[in-house]
Amino acid sequence: MAGAIGIWISPAEAVHDAGVFELDGNAVNEGLDDWDNVCHEVTVTNDTDGLIPDQCTTAGDTSGATAVDWADDGPLNATIFTGGGSKDPQDISDWLWKDEAGGLPDKDNLLHAFAARYSVAPDMDDSDDTLCPAGDFPSCELLYFGSDRYDNSGDAQQGFWFLQDEVTTAGAPGGGGTGFDGAHLPGDVLVISEFSNGGTTSSIKVWEWDPTCTKNAEGCADNNLRILAEDDTANCASAEAGDQFCGLVNSADGTVAPWSFTDKSGNDSYLQGEFFEAGLNLSSLGLANRCFATVVAESRASTSATATLKDFVIGTFGECETEVVTTPRQGDGSAIPQDGLSIGTGTVTAADAATIEVNGISVWDGSMEFFLCGPVAAGVTCDEGGVPIGDPILVDEATAQPVLSEAATLTSVGRYCWRGEFTSATAGVPDASDSSEGECFDVSPVTPTLTTQATDAEGNPITEDVPLGDAVYDTAELTGTATGPGDDGPDTTYPSINATNGEPAGGTITFTLVGPDDCSTVASGTGTNPQDVTVSGDDTYGPVSFTPDTAGDFAWKASYGGDSPNTNGTSHNDACDDPNEAVTVLQLQPDMDTAQSFVPNDAATVTVASGAGGNLAGTVEFDLFVDDADCSGPAAYESEAIDIATGTGNGLSQTVMSDNTTAYDADGTTFHWVVTYTSSNPAHTDVTSGCGNEHSSITVDNGVTQPAD
Repeated sequence: MAGAIGIWISPAEAVHDAGVFELDGNAVNEGLDDWDNVCHEVTVTNDTDGLIPDQCTTAGDTSGATAVDWADDGPLNATIFTGGGSKDPQDISDWLWKDEAGGLPDKDNLLHAFAARYSVAPDMDDSDDTLCPAGDFPSCELLYFGSDRYDNSGDAQQGFWFLQDEVTTAGAPGGGGTGFDGAHLPGDVLVISEFSNGGTTSSIKVWEWDPTCTKNAEGCADNNLRILAEDDTANCASAEAGDQFCGLVNSADGTVAPWSFTDKSGNDSYLQGEFFEAGLNLSSLGLANRCFATVVAESRASTSATATLKDFVIGTFGECETEVVTTPRQGDGSAIPQDGLSIGTGTVTAADAATIEVNGISVWDGSMEFFLCGPVAAGVTCDEGGVPIGDPILVDEATAQPVLSEAATLTSVGRYCWRGEFTSATAGVPDASDSSEGECFDVSPVTPTLTTQATDAEGNPITEDVPLGDAVYDTAELTGTATGPGDDGPDTTYPSINATNGEPAGGTITFTLVGPDDCSTVASGTGTNPQDVTVSGDDTYGPVSFTPDTAGDFAWKASYGGDSPNTNGTSHNDACDDPNEAVTVLQLQPDMDTAQSFVPNDAATVTVASGAGGNLAGTVEFDLFVDDADCSGPAAYESEAIDIATGTGNGLSQTVMSDNTTAYDADGTTFHWVVTYTSSNPAHTDVTSGCGNEHSSITVDNGVTQPAD
């Protein structure tokens, strides 16, 4: 279908002189579109299947018609109305037809029928005598139609039905004929014209199908037919400016027929009155918002609404087509990134943008609704159901596009699919929707950040090596998690859409100490290793502790298992290459300082000659003087009287020892002993050693600390 064009209309022009189509009593282009262009567009350009014999091959297509029809009735006396119910006030379901039915007057035998529709810009002049004054009409919808007939013997009456439904002759047989497939819709338009053979008279009436009409009711011609306009002097050749409709026939014999045509007299051109054409300003009659899918040209016994219908030619016209293409967007209306959306901290918003295209009519209105399903499985779309997002949005031909839905809040990752539904409020404009795969998008989980630090028991970063036997500690910081899916949305099938946030991310962080000196070996020792810590959203976790039982270089690893579906798992220091996670456990090397000390003691041996008064008997006493060379001060040590008999030896020689326990470590200290033997055998005398008899001193050299610094 060709696209609509806007054409500047001068204030004096009317439907018969609108600057887009010729209503001049012939079918040949003489500067503007004419029926040879319509014929070419239908039979050559649009006949992609090659089912229609080529007609009008020397003409080009129209220069902007939004709908075209050109139909050949086929064999003579084909498609003729039959049956008493085949009248205009009756629904199409009551119509019947036959081929080769007798009694059809030659002047009522239609051979071809044709129609074209144009959408042009309204006049910039607001005067009432213009075609479509600016401000009154968003566009000017013009309808042109016509037919040719087998014979011109007498005046003729013709009707043209412009039907919104697709109507065909493929109905069921019955009642002595064949039925039609299709039905009347409120707003169907019937134009009836009576014209004289000479073309001087052209009477036109315009009706619409209105099921509320009853016979003899005000404004109604008969059941179902409401009169819209009529004019007994609607000849295009004499029509005044601003006319709403007019018609005419060819005024002279020999008028060129630009397609294959043979009349009763054997002519391949038109005799006077065999060709008829007319125009109708749909906008000025309030019919601009009608889409017509079918044209039925009919000959009839009179212009009465209940006249007997005779011959007809049926053709496909510019059925209104509606296409809705919707594209998922981010909540702010911007494009979704190629890799989809992220659930973020637990919610993300999404919207849908709809482009509505209505072909075949320039004025329309309706509403746009958006529905969202998800999460759904791969391959599933939102063909039905779903969560309504926002209220229906009223739209018409002037609405800025694309039409953006309200933003939906998503609280779960997964695959989501939109459905956009356009509901038409214009007769003949079909509803349309889009729930294709292109309406689907993904919301991905987040991968949080896990950072860890070997610490002391208070969670402070470790700064020193740890002695063997002490615990080692680790602390983790988890950031970038998402809350879980909400489950209180308005739709129980998809509860996470427009729901409140779920709980903080759960799961566990597993801490593992590995080593010594091996990243793959779990350290042994006291405590639990690995050990788990329960997570509740972003936070700092730990410190955890473990006491290894060997020395060496150790490392902490940490892994977070995630919380499906919104938060992925992650890990840290898998390769043991983070210096902040390294811990050295030492087997301690003690320092040794040596310090010498001396405990001075003395021994005394008392001896007597054999036979010299018998065995020894008595006591020995030891006195020690420290740094007292003349033994003048008090003794540093005085022993008890030691019985000589307790010594070692025999009765004639005995040795006894002092029992001093005081140690001395000062370099250069001197010692002097005074020893006294007191005999208890009268045969022996006492013995005393003098102060200078026995002396000593010490020299101290303690060396350095071991191991040496």
